[in-house]
Amino acid sequence: MAKPSLFAPKSTNRIADADSVAVIGLGRFGGSLALELARAGTEVLGIDADEEIVQSFNGRLTHVVRANSTKEDALRQLSVHEFDRIVVGIGSDLEASILTTSILLGFDRPSLWAKAVSEPHAQILTQLGVKHVIRPEHDMGKRVAHLVRGTMLDYIEFDDDFAMVKTRPPRETWDRELGTTKIRANYGITVIAVKRRDGNWDYTTARTVLYSDDEIIVAGPTRKAEAFSALT
Repeated sequence: MAKPSLFAPKSTNRIADADSVAVIGLGRFGGSLALELARAGTEVLGIDADEEIVQSFNGRLTHVVRANSTKEDALRQLSVHEFDRIVVGIGSDLEASILTTSILLGFDRPSLWAKAVSEPHAQILTQLGVKHVIRPEHDMGKRVAHLVRGTMLDYIEFDDDFAMVKTRPPRETWDRELGTTKIRANYGITVIAVKRRDGNWDYTTARTVLYSDDEIIVAGPTRKAEAFSALT
């Protein structure tokens, strides 16, 4: 296996031109994200300060290099300032996370995501100006807690008090056209999709009939979506 180079401007320039993604920090979160992007066909530049980690990703990403991301010159030599989408996955070194993020914000790139490992870390990143702060453990913990309660099949919550929940229709809606159930008026949520047993997901209409073995996706304010799922 060839040893990854510290800098490769020509190669990274090409990747940046392709509107791809730079992932800085290839730990559990950053590494998993980078590999998933690569599997989806996205060109990825992976950067980490640990040579052993870099070696483990060699050949698995479009390009992977060892570099100190707290040095602006190093990032510029890798053409990171040319990327439209950058993810800072550094979590274990708070200082490196903040310094790296500060440099990237100075590049004025339109889409920057940064991982936070705690609430104070998240607050610092937000105060720096990061619009997309990711808290993987916190967010997953909330999601799993909802699923463990048993009334939801899946759960996605958005920042502005809005959620999408996969659940089953409550008994009062069985064998009825959706337009006659008054779900939106009574519960403040909207049923946006339905899946029949052994079928595929499809958008709902007022004429869609709900059955006891259906799966549905409802959307609305978080508490209302949660309360509706508890009816099942």
